[in-house]
Amino acid sequence: MGTILIVSWHRDRGLRTRARTFGLAAVALCLLAGCSASMASDDAAVQVVASFYPLAEAASLVGGNAAVENLTPPGVEPHDLELAPDDIETIATADVILYLGGGFQPAVEDAIGEADDAVILDALEAVDTRAAPPGEEEGLAVDPHVWLDPARYEEIVRAVADALSEADPANEASYDANAEAFVGQIDRLDEDFRTGLSSCERSTIVTSHEAFGYLAEAYGLKQVAIAGLSPESEPDARRLAELEDLVQREGITTIFAEELVSPKVAETLADEAGVTVEVLDPLESLTDGQERAGDDYVSVMRKNLETLRGALGCD
Repeated sequence: MGTILIVSWHRDRGLRTRARTFGLAAVALCLLAGCSASMASDDAAVQVVASFYPLAEAASLVGGNAAVENLTPPGVEPHDLELAPDDIETIATADVILYLGGGFQPAVEDAIGEADDAVILDALEAVDTRAAPPGEEEGLAVDPHVWLDPARYEEIVRAVADALSEADPANEASYDANAEAFVGQIDRLDEDFRTGLSSCERSTIVTSHEAFGYLAEAYGLKQVAIAGLSPESEPDARRLAELEDLVQREGITTIFAEELVSPKVAETLADEAGVTVEVLDPLESLTDGQERAGDDYVSVMRKNLETLRGALGCD
């Protein structure tokens, strides 16, 4: 199946043109009145709303001077996001809205109806997706964790550039150049994953929840998840016993927990099976500590690679 890019928008081009004309006139009046240059710049910047971290990261690196608002605060699980009135107002007045559909963040999908004059991109429409596993109860039609496959994330980055160019055609060349620079970093990351995971003693990863299917598919791994696509779901005793048997049968040394989800179930399984627990980050949101350390998509994914290599016994 080929790559499909759907960028939808709900605006009247005449209204957008008149709005921009009015905006330029307002800036001119502001300058005549002695307003600061920084205020004029803020008014002129493309206003981008991203529903969670991977999309905010792409928008920030591609957008240059664009003003990017991430709706999901640091350390918050994006599945659980609830919007405040200010968030809804931010969505309603944005120039570009980037979100992940398919029921991943229902509050955001509901609020998009308030945006009458924005370029709207559902990142799931930019890539091929995997069906949700049988019995998934969270209303997810597909596995939403597409950003964990670097090749798919590249397609999302290019789709973000297209969306920004729709909203701000004058800076299309800049957006395209920024996107290609970021894609270059992701290409190198992808190559390092392929090389780093090419010769390993094991290929099965046991994860807290089913977030790593795209990554596993991309690099020849097999994901076995304790919980489903929703990190809040909990396994019963029978499932834990099955997983313990799998761990011992296949010589698995590590159970993978996550940054934003309680590790208790992973730790229980690890204790029963006599193995260790390591963090494999699904990159749904950075923590405060990660932000202070200057971490980003590429650096966290590289840490994931080293964690996987150690757990799988890779050369």
